Amino acid sequence: MRRALVVCLVLASRLAHADEPDDSGLYLAPHPDAAWWLSAQGNAILQYQPGFHSDYQGVHSFTSSDHLAISFVTTVFAGYAYEPTFTSVVVAGESAGGDGLSQALGIAGFTNLDVVRNPTLGPAPYIGRAYIDQIIPLSSEMVKSDRTPLHVFRTVPARRIEIHVGKLSTVDVFDTNEGATDSHLQFMNWSVDNNGAYDYAADTRGYTLGATIEFIDKLWALRFGELLMPKIANGPDYDYDVANARGENLELELHDCIAGHPGLVRVLGFLNHANMGTYADAIAAYRADIDTVPDVTLYRVKGRTTYGVGLNAEQEVITDLHVFGRLGWNSGKNESFAYTEIDNTLMIGGDLRGGRWARPGDKIGLVGVSNGLSDGHKTYLELGGSGFILGDGKLHYGRENILEAYYTARAYRGVFPAVDLQLIQNPGYNVDRGPVVVGSVRLHLEL
Repeated sequence: MRRALVVCLVLASRLAHADEPDDSGLYLAPHPDAAWWLSAQGNAILQYQPGFHSDYQGVHSFTSSDHLAISFVTTVFAGYAYEPTFTSVVVAGESAGGDGLSQALGIAGFTNLDVVRNPTLGPAPYIGRAYIDQIIPLSSEMVKSDRTPLHVFRTVPARRIEIHVGKLSTVDVFDTNEGATDSHLQFMNWSVDNNGAYDYAADTRGYTLGATIEFIDKLWALRFGELLMPKIANGPDYDYDVANARGENLELELHDCIAGHPGLVRVLGFLNHANMGTYADAIAAYRADIDTVPDVTLYRVKGRTTYGVGLNAEQEVITDLHVFGRLGWNSGKNESFAYTEIDNTLMIGGDLRGGRWARPGDKIGLVGVSNGLSDGHKTYLELGGSGFILGDGKLHYGRENILEAYYTARAYRGVFPAVDLQLIQNPGYNVDRGPVVVGSVRLHLEL
């Protein structure tokens, strides 16, 4: 019994750090067992969308004629862990370019997470992450840490406090999920790889400045983050007026073990403060004939808040078979600001590793997600308003439902081609448009 518990704790630890690979075939070149880390990766996605039915089209509609787009992301990671003091530094330089279908407009659960939502930024290299990771030991027991480009320690205390300070992605720390986090090896859709209703603090490229602190034990963890919001919705610049602009995040993580198979449950709460417009003000001004078209950006006030909750669960069912899901909701009264235009979401999926057909490096996945809007957000779009993602000029509302399937193969060490298919019903919550079918081919390289 004790041995079974120990085995399950080890498996749960791996599940808790699902982005930490223990497969030597992940990298083209082996990585030395050293205090330093250096690696690179590249991800290219070709997406094609055949034409679909559309009664009308607005300024932010998903294009109804057939078209294709190619995106690419290249990242170089460097890190160093000074293990006597449990201190590490991680820096990642990145270049993101190409295009998304329809310039990443018109679908709230957009089809390619790699796409930069502001194409004017171009592919010029930039620093994506640059942070210090400090561990404070709370036990003398040490456990092996599966290293990744973002977490370079070789061993860590079993019970510890871990602090990140600098430039990072909020979802490096919060709302991670083994089966639905990584657009480079798994699903591609925005509302699958992240909780669509989690309007997490981020600039246009998905990064922010701030600090997170975590208490980590074998069976549970608690984490908190204070992070910067952008100056405007989907903006590239940070708002340093922290009295009125910041994102607060709190997450509790619980491990379970069912019949020897590990699982996790994460409960998330967030509170964003920003210079936001409110849908009610924009609607009232339009109905009073003050504005010819509702425009939420005209009614921004510093310090307005959006709050929300999320539930994130994953469970190994049998060896190689893994199921997962998310629930999300936010208040939806003020404009969607940092991630996408989703106010509530439900996602359920699963994946199967290829060991069942003698391809242990391969994986197949299937997921369904349903996204919705708050009443104010829905009315705003019905009256002709636009957000930074959506705007058909009018709206016949229906939930945006998405089905996605992928197959990722390990063709060689560090070489992962994939195919992906997405079906989107009611793109942009509009029953007058769609359905949309998107086929994708992806090539991912790990060096």
